Amino acid sequence: MHEIGVREAVQIAGFIFNSQTLVMTWLTMVVVLFIGWLAARKLSIVPTSNWQVALEMIIETLHEQAEENMGPRARGFLSMFIVSLFLFILISNWIGLIPTMASPTNDLNTTLGLALLVIAMTHVLGLYVKGGHYIGHFFQPFVPFVVINIVEELAKPITLSFRLFGNILAGEILIHILLLMLGNYSTVPSVVWIAFSVFVGGVQAFIFTMLSIAYIGSAVKTEGH
Repeated sequence: MHEIGVREAVQIAGFIFNSQTLVMTWLTMVVVLFIGWLAARKLSIVPTSNWQVALEMIIETLHEQAEENMGPRARGFLSMFIVSLFLFILISNWIGLIPTMASPTNDLNTTLGLALLVIAMTHVLGLYVKGGHYIGHFFQPFVPFVVINIVEELAKPITLSFRLFGNILAGEILIHILLLMLGNYSTVPSVVWIAFSVFVGGVQAFIFTMLSIAYIGSAVKTEGH
């Protein structure tokens, strides 16, 4: 079993990387692409594949949430980004439940990177859609409020990343402790806790995605939509 929180560092071109996180991140991306392939290989108007049904349910749910928060422009690129984000986080959360593996999301570097990506997209799209008016909202309702608004923006990636990181890391630690404490008698409680962790992993992926939708939606949604 891997040691929770202990990662082998490698140096590439002067930069230090967590090798396990890199490997598990690439593995997660491969799994997400494979799921997409399974769902799309026999596409039909009336789904006959369980994979297609499951993926269509996820896509439609996230499309509805995105369109509700972002308006009609959510369809297309934005909604596909949201779906990809959700699937990546979901598989990342679940893959660490396998005893010999570790979730990419139990590494703060991963969750912080995802959070910074979301916040960067929020501001870039806000500027693209609203131009100078987007910058102006930081000074609302009064000019001195710019300080509070900037602090709020700085806090968003921190809260996003630490919430996901903390919950996934805690789940893996508890599974590790159960296996060590109960030994041969750990089957039933471990299965129960793993089942609970699957639920928590799904909830955390959904929460991260919904907050991302809310942040981007507040930046791009106009009064007319």
